[in-house]
Amino acid sequence: MKSHAKAVVIGGGVVGCSVLYHLARAGWSDVMLIERSELTSGSSWHAAGGFHTLNGDPNVAKLQAYTVQLYREIEEISGQPCGLHLTGGVMLADSPERMDFLRLAHAKGRYLGMETELITPSEAKSMFPLMDERHFVGAMWDPVEGHLDPSGTTHAYAKAARKLGAEIVLRNRVTELTQAIDGTWKVVTEKGTVEAEHVVNCGGLWAREVGRMAGLELPLLAMEHMYLLTEPMPEVEAFNRETGREMIGVIDFKGEIYTRQERNGILLGTYEKAAKPWSPRQTPWDFGHELLEPDIDRIAPSLEVGFRHFPALENAGIKQVINGPFTFAPDGNPLVGPVQGLTNYWVACAVMAGFSQGGGVGLALANWMVEGDPGFDVWGMDVTRFGEWASLRYTNAKVRENYSRRFSIRFPNEELPAARPAQTTPLYDIMVRDNNAVMGDSWGLETPLWFAPKGTEPNDIVSFHRSNDFAPVGQEVRAVRESVGITEIANFAKYEISGTGARAFLDHLMTNRLPKPGRIVLTPMLNEFGKLIGDFTIASRGPKDGADRFMVWGSSAAQIYHMRWFEKHLPRDGTVHLHRFDQTLVGLSLAGPKSLAVLEKCVDVDISKDAFRFMDFREMAVAGAPCMVNRLTYTGDLGYEIWMPPACQRLVYAALKEVGAEFGIVDFGMRALLSMRLEKNFPTWFRELRPIYGAFEGAMERFVKLDKGDFIGREAAKREEREGPRLRRVSFIVEAEDADVMGDEPIWAKVGDQDFGTVEPPHGYGAPRFDAKGAETTIAGSGIVDGEWRVVGWVTSGGYAHSVEKSMAQGYVPTALSKDESAGLFEIEILGRRRPARVNIEPPFDPGGGRMRA
Repeated sequence: MKSHAKAVVIGGGVVGCSVLYHLARAGWSDVMLIERSELTSGSSWHAAGGFHTLNGDPNVAKLQAYTVQLYREIEEISGQPCGLHLTGGVMLADSPERMDFLRLAHAKGRYLGMETELITPSEAKSMFPLMDERHFVGAMWDPVEGHLDPSGTTHAYAKAARKLGAEIVLRNRVTELTQAIDGTWKVVTEKGTVEAEHVVNCGGLWAREVGRMAGLELPLLAMEHMYLLTEPMPEVEAFNRETGREMIGVIDFKGEIYTRQERNGILLGTYEKAAKPWSPRQTPWDFGHELLEPDIDRIAPSLEVGFRHFPALENAGIKQVINGPFTFAPDGNPLVGPVQGLTNYWVACAVMAGFSQGGGVGLALANWMVEGDPGFDVWGMDVTRFGEWASLRYTNAKVRENYSRRFSIRFPNEELPAARPAQTTPLYDIMVRDNNAVMGDSWGLETPLWFAPKGTEPNDIVSFHRSNDFAPVGQEVRAVRESVGITEIANFAKYEISGTGARAFLDHLMTNRLPKPGRIVLTPMLNEFGKLIGDFTIASRGPKDGADRFMVWGSSAAQIYHMRWFEKHLPRDGTVHLHRFDQTLVGLSLAGPKSLAVLEKCVDVDISKDAFRFMDFREMAVAGAPCMVNRLTYTGDLGYEIWMPPACQRLVYAALKEVGAEFGIVDFGMRALLSMRLEKNFPTWFRELRPIYGAFEGAMERFVKLDKGDFIGREAAKREEREGPRLRRVSFIVEAEDADVMGDEPIWAKVGDQDFGTVEPPHGYGAPRFDAKGAETTIAGSGIVDGEWRVVGWVTSGGYAHSVEKSMAQGYVPTALSKDESAGLFEIEILGRRRPARVNIEPPFDPGGGRMRA
């Protein structure tokens, strides 16, 4: 074993071997994989080996598509067969709600380039005759599904990596990780120490232990997972003989069951409700090529449903029951990327669907390490999406919930209960007990979503259609627009950046000019490639003791993501100090035409229109409490953001409510706030603004000052302006009925054979294709055609805009179409039905912005 390497990958499962292969393919031949036992000694060897491309996150789906296409490549390079069986598969819907879910998935497939098809139960039965079609209302067929040999595939990655110069060391456990002052990692093993510039935690079942070596508590948990193998079945043999084909894979959501053919029998696995964690605190190092004790009683309820739905299985003999542990993150997606607060420590773990996602994870991580960017939108997998609140107990509760719901419908208005409340503000009891709030989980924080009428149960009726929150949210919006409302805004990220170098630091990061003391600006933040990686409100507190001080507000869910970026670019001379407040600073937003009248009765300074202008910032006492006040709100109306220590929040809230009673003040929640932002065509982080759009694509150019001097991404932004963006964020008014857009719906346009050039965006919507080296090739248009109609774009978010009484959506379309407000040009597909839509360039509420400046 050599003593130095560019990078050391810890863990020899399918993910570790994929990362090693992709690093070597990217040109890092001086890379090493260290495995405590043999390759596939954790979860990989006993996996069911299924693969598919469909995923709830279209960006993850793209990487899954890449993974499936990669297998032929690694077979050719390594000479090791992966045992591929590309059978195709169906998802079965047992209810109208599940059929709506499949319609949504099928619609996403239109712009992902997937060839899915909605079919009848009888059509599904023709491909899988074991089913009783009477239990189902429909299905979705996906031809790009199948299964493979887990061990053979892992060794194919490993052999391909070795041929490219990588080294693999087996039977050698890593025992310690330390980092020198210069950033070099010392990887201490049973056979010696390796010094490396980079360390990659692909520890699988032992990822927590490898994380703890660096002081991390990664949010992942192993769950026991069972599948059984039947004896040879005459029905399977007859189907193979008569058709010359293998049986397809099937997912039965009602039974929480997946099946596929295995030799002459059937493999049947479950994601049962009675989920059981394995080794919830630490994983024993001596666990290896062994299985857990089967527990058929635990999966009996799923099997009972399965036997009704697939009667032939009830009479089949069981040859073997496999019970082994797999790791999951709280939301079921992998944990990938560099860890904030550490230098060159990377993770690629909690990849429970390793044979669907392992190739894509390896590609993205290798790109990130070698090029400085993953090359894809991997926010749904980024390890920074969890905060400190994702503790061991939180993770264990949330993973159990996620596992038990893996085949359950997740409705767009559904809030899941496990591990809640994790964090609360001082107003939590008032909101729940006194105000009848329906609470949501916002990056671990309990946040009011809407307020149920007194005497009614404060719960969402979950649905893909408009639900019981529709009327109350509408009342909240109208009350704000007509008079005044108040809402909590603790669920924003809050930072202070100070020091003699603070202005230069922020000026280098942000695209807009920084504010003068007492003023506010809105500004995007770009990466080196000119892509949007942040959207911030910045206020200048003015100098103190010769140092600048700036308050910065952004997306709460991106706090660790942004801290990682800030720290990467922080000067090392101590001239800049960075502080993240998190919940040590909370806030209230007061909005509506009467908000000034309410606030001025609670302060002792002049806040009239001329004394406290739009986009002003001031530190002042509110109800006697020390506060920072911003003269703006996300509602797009006259309003104020009031920030205070948590100890003062109840005092300030009570005073504003007491004074506001004269004006009919109402509490409003996040759903009302998001409805009002739609009426102003305001974008939101994570939906409209993501690290795969440029500033001009995102219609953010008025906040990008290309002449202000150098900033990160400036040259790329100048190029985007010069060449013109291919895509453009637009707002739509939709002729919806009882369901509004939820996000990721395809946008159709009546354009005939009109050519818009290459409209496939960089994050893989459209029809992703890859060449033999994994590079993406582009195609013109989406390839989805219906006569003169073509899929030309996709919805990012939307809903109902209550004060203008319009269903609205935002999304991306080719720039050539973005200014066309003609009726009859666009349609948006909602739950399988294409609804007329038209571009709305000017915001329907207060297009001139007079209300904000009043």
